[in-house]
Amino acid sequence: MLMWGNFQLTITKKFSRLTLDGEPRDPIVSSAGALGPLTLVRIDNKRDSLLWNEFMERYHYLGYTPLPGAQIRYFIQSSHGLLGAIGFSAAAWKVQPRDTWIGWPAPVRKKQLHLIVGNSRFLIFPWVNVKNLASRILSLCAKQLPGDWQQTYGYTPVLLETFVEKDRFAGTCYKAANWTWVGVTKGRGKLDTNKEYALPVKDVYMYPLHKKFRHLLTQPI
Repeated sequence: MLMWGNFQLTITKKFSRLTLDGEPRDPIVSSAGALGPLTLVRIDNKRDSLLWNEFMERYHYLGYTPLPGAQIRYFIQSSHGLLGAIGFSAAAWKVQPRDTWIGWPAPVRKKQLHLIVGNSRFLIFPWVNVKNLASRILSLCAKQLPGDWQQTYGYTPVLLETFVEKDRFAGTCYKAANWTWVGVTKGRGKLDTNKEYALPVKDVYMYPLHKKFRHLLTQPI
């Protein structure tokens, strides 16, 4: 979501298919306890895929753009109905704070990068008001995603990453869900060799999915 710089501008596709299913719904105001169990509903058909895209276009500040590489998307649901949507996709190619924190050399990073998955999109619908909901969703994703990824792609990721715009968000839900802040980006895409296209500076957060993630990521193949 962050490090593709100009490349993202190249692949951006305007979303124009708006439907009644994507219209705002009745407000959901609840305490965490009264909300009940949360469920991640895997996006696995065209209808749900189009609706997920539409929700992002309507309500996410970045709008809809295709997620890069391998990916899994979910709706977030409770007995009250749909609460939001979240997406995971291929990790950013090169992120200095992340790479320093992991401690891997470039040749190993190239081989092992697929073991990191990026939280590329996270949307709680604007009509949903539930305290601590976002951190609950992140915790649920950390439990369910590895198995879903293994089932789909034949390997299990060991680390999650995300990028939070400093001027826009404080990263509160990631901190509450025990993600680790590892630094900030430089505000440049990897293809911006002439430093002509500034990107928002973002905090970098990581979440281990395996206790030996650093060993698994840094061992040469």
